[in-house]
Amino acid sequence: MDHFKISEFLCPCCLRGAKEMSKGFLSMLDTARDIAGVSFIINSGFRCTRHNKEVGGSPASSHLKGLAADIKADTSRKRYLVVKALIQAGFNRIGIGKNFIHVDLDLDKTASLIWTYYFKKK
Repeated sequence: MDHFKISEFLCPCCLRGAKEMSKGFLSMLDTARDIAGVSFIINSGFRCTRHNKEVGGSPASSHLKGLAADIKADTSRKRYLVVKALIQAGFNRIGIGKNFIHVDLDLDKTASLIWTYYFKKK
């Protein structure tokens, strides 16, 4: 990887993830970073079951498989550059949050989707 260290993808509670992160996923993410021309700060990479539950992740989260990352994107311009680069690098599962972009390469899930995490709490 040219733009990342594996330590950026480790679970913060147990430091697992070095062996669990998919090399293909990391390679595509590195390509996307090249295309975007802006830094990708990884908010979340691999998650163990406990940490995934603590952060409210789905029980079927792709983070548990080492096939996902959340990238900090706190401006409209950064969101645009990240999403555009992810698509150009070949990703087709992208979630857009207020301050982050989720991307995964989980072949067990529906492809060709972009979703948002915006919703009203009741």
